[in-house]
Amino acid sequence: MIIYGLSTCSDCQKARKALEAVRKDVTFRDVRADPLNEEQLETLIAEFGDRLVDRKSNDYRGLNEWLKNSEAVAQIAAQPKVMARPVLHDGDNWYLGWDEAVQKAVLPA
Repeated sequence: MIIYGLSTCSDCQKARKALEAVRKDVTFRDVRADPLNEEQLETLIAEFGDRLVDRKSNDYRGLNEWLKNSEAVAQIAAQPKVMARPVLHDGDNWYLGWDEAVQKAVLPA
């Protein structure tokens, strides 16, 4: 399983810790230190659409007007911290966030 997020993101840390606790093989990718390329971003946007951009974040509010009106690919490429997170990739399945539904889907009962 791959977790895409930020090393400083509390939800990413919780997800990683919970998955490792149940012995899931987890790879963590910090999208700020190792940005996603355009093809990878397109895959995530195809999966999650505009939900991939966290429009409530201070980082999003800090974008200039041109970027705010741009496609999600441009927003995340310019400022990786605006990506909603964590994004989990487990085989053919993609998950966004670390809410109860995601936890139920990826953690054993």
